[in-house]
Amino acid sequence: MSYRNILVHVDSSPGCVSRIQLACFLAQQFNAHLTGIFTAGLPNFKVNMAEIVTDIMAETQAYAERCAKMAHETFKQVVQEMGADKSEWCQHIGRPIESLCLNARYHDLVVMGQHNPEQSIDNLPKDFVELTVLSAGRPILIVPYAGSFVQCGRKVLVAWNASQEATRALTDALPLLKMASKTWIQTMNSRRLFNDQVDLPDADISLFLARHSVAVELLKDMNNIADEGNQLLSIVAGLDADLLVMGAYGHSRIFEIFLGGATRAVLESMTVPVLMSH
Repeated sequence: MSYRNILVHVDSSPGCVSRIQLACFLAQQFNAHLTGIFTAGLPNFKVNMAEIVTDIMAETQAYAERCAKMAHETFKQVVQEMGADKSEWCQHIGRPIESLCLNARYHDLVVMGQHNPEQSIDNLPKDFVELTVLSAGRPILIVPYAGSFVQCGRKVLVAWNASQEATRALTDALPLLKMASKTWIQTMNSRRLFNDQVDLPDADISLFLARHSVAVELLKDMNNIADEGNQLLSIVAGLDADLLVMGAYGHSRIFEIFLGGATRAVLESMTVPVLMSH
């Protein structure tokens, strides 16, 4: 398994430069084709009753096109500077979550940016990242909105409890783990899934990864942890890891989203790129 097709979400904010740089780095590492995608919601305008609907639609379309043009120019500039020679561009106006999820299914990895609560970008919903993670069916590499991340994956922390979500994330991250110089496995609250009569999953996952030519260091199992998300971020900082791999827990419904506490905490407070799968 390798990443042969990488999709990066590009918006009209200056902060997306670091995200595109990281996507270019990964595309070069894996000799992958890189696709930049812009997608925007349709803004809500406060208008007088006398204004014509067609005028509103024209203004809406013009706003989205300006954002798309800005994003495309940024993408072209970064791709040229990084020397990513296999790239293309696509854009979709309206239904941003559906558009991104559909395109994600034709790619091996999706790179997105963490939601910045202080900015409203391209009229995207504030739960844009969360809903994409839970709906795309693809691994999502989320890049913090603050800081510079030209590369990642040299030192990786994997959160592991042998759940379906953790298994999916670990498997999706294998191409990165094979290139890492150091990988740690942190089991947390695994006894919530396995009773005392069942062996903890540490040794089994080490053997699985060894057969994939990935050497790992097992960290001490941590049980009865109430704040898993922030505890994971603390471990990442202590190890000086540059990538966290974890399952995304939760489910989405129409107009509603339910996330596990660890997933939400990491999405809100991440300090390094995080690869999530659901």
